Amino acid sequence: MPLSDDQPHTRTRLPVGEQPSSQMSARQARPLRTLLTVLVVVTLLVLAISIANRGKPDPGTTATGRSADRAAAATATSGAGPAPSGDQPVTATVNGIAAGFPHTDQGAQSAAANYAVAIGSADMFRTDSRHTIVTTIADPAAAQTLQSRLDQGFSPETAAKFGVDAQGQAPKGMTFVSRTVPVGTKSRGYTSEDTKVEVWCTGLFGIAGERSVRPVSEEWFTLTLSLRWVGEDWKLTDYSRTSGPAPVPPDQQAATSEEITGAVEQFGGFRYAR
Repeated sequence: MPLSDDQPHTRTRLPVGEQPSSQMSARQARPLRTLLTVLVVVTLLVLAISIANRGKPDPGTTATGRSADRAAAATATSGAGPAPSGDQPVTATVNGIAAGFPHTDQGAQSAAANYAVAIGSADMFRTDSRHTIVTTIADPAAAQTLQSRLDQGFSPETAAKFGVDAQGQAPKGMTFVSRTVPVGTKSRGYTSEDTKVEVWCTGLFGIAGERSVRPVSEEWFTLTLSLRWVGEDWKLTDYSRTSGPAPVPPDQQAATSEEITGAVEQFGGFRYAR
């Protein structure tokens, strides 16, 4: 017989393990949607930042950024002395000597280093090339005085002590070596008009050959060059020379005369910049 609507209704509650899974699925879907939303937002932010930064110049390559030389100087190990630099390398030459140095302290030091190489070269032992060097590097107002001093300094008697004749020629079959290598420079009392620069040098001097009475040897010395800004360049007005400072010589086998001759003929010198 059918049941009347007036009869009480009953509700059956299933055990927890047998509950329908629709409610749990809904609860799990919410955290997943939240995570996906966060990832999408983060991705959009990264893309926006990359687009905004695209086209911005690299700070290291801007006109106001420091050059590679200055960057090297800033990161140089303390105690190692001034780092190599040279903001405006010299490209011009006059009579084979670098010219057109910047009107700066570094430009004066670069000029002094290059002039030291010229003064210490084998060309100074020949009258004509010596006069050309003086004309090239000297202040015209001081050129005559400097030329007289250097003519006396490179006299025939001096040449004989180096094993060459009055025109700097080595005996037949031998090679005369006179090469100055700047190790470093130091400015003293720089102004825009004049300055003094000390150039610490090592040099090779002597005669390379089997019967040489003056084999090529190494020497350390310091040249002090007085410079003046004349026209558009630094020019020499005076110079002096002192011995050292010299390091302890190494325990190294000396090269043969053939090896020294080959090295001098095959290895070229450098232009120097501070």
